[in-house]
Amino acid sequence: MKLFVFICLTTPWLVFSQKNDNNHHFNEDVQYIILKGDSIPKKAIDLDEVLILPKLRLKNLEARKLYYRLHRKTLKVYPYAKLAAERLEEMNDSLSKLTKKRHQKKYTKQVQKYIESEFAGKLKKMSRTEGQILIKLIHRQTGQTAFELVKELRNGWRAFWFNSTANVFDISLKRKFNPVDVKEDYYIEDILLRNLQRGRIKYQKPAVMFDFYSLTNKWMD
Repeated sequence: MKLFVFICLTTPWLVFSQKNDNNHHFNEDVQYIILKGDSIPKKAIDLDEVLILPKLRLKNLEARKLYYRLHRKTLKVYPYAKLAAERLEEMNDSLSKLTKKRHQKKYTKQVQKYIESEFAGKLKKMSRTEGQILIKLIHRQTGQTAFELVKELRNGWRAFWFNSTANVFDISLKRKFNPVDVKEDYYIEDILLRNLQRGRIKYQKPAVMFDFYSLTNKWMD
């Protein structure tokens, strides 16, 4: 499967050749491009890489039902995983600027309370399946499992307790996002990429990345 790269230029541009021997800034007989709003000539234009996603192939009606059910749940919980990644980045950035441990501890407690107040009510309204998808997406966006994040904000015992409680509902806080070995995770990746391409979700670079085309070859074959 091939990766095509394209770019749409919506602003006027100018191409010209420089043959002035007295001007040492340009090479003779080389074409340069000037984009509108930019005074510096360039020999080439940097292209943005765009994924050309293959047509989705689902075997039967039941498979389509499962996919679109997963689609709805994934889009519901993705904003919370994205928000968790933003909060983690903000916290780590702020902690790096605090030199005293007591200040770091105080700030971490403040973040803990803030995250709990921000997420607690919404998480309680999620189904078990939605909760498990969220756990996976948190790992995708942060590079850490929910268990590891809880352990950072609290102590190890609280992380163990939260994980044990989650296991009662068949939700593991240690679950990782693994589209290489789990087909459902591949479909989640597919859902995110398609909706990103359509502008339905805001882009946030994931901490865990995969070769989507290799995954497609594996799962679709």
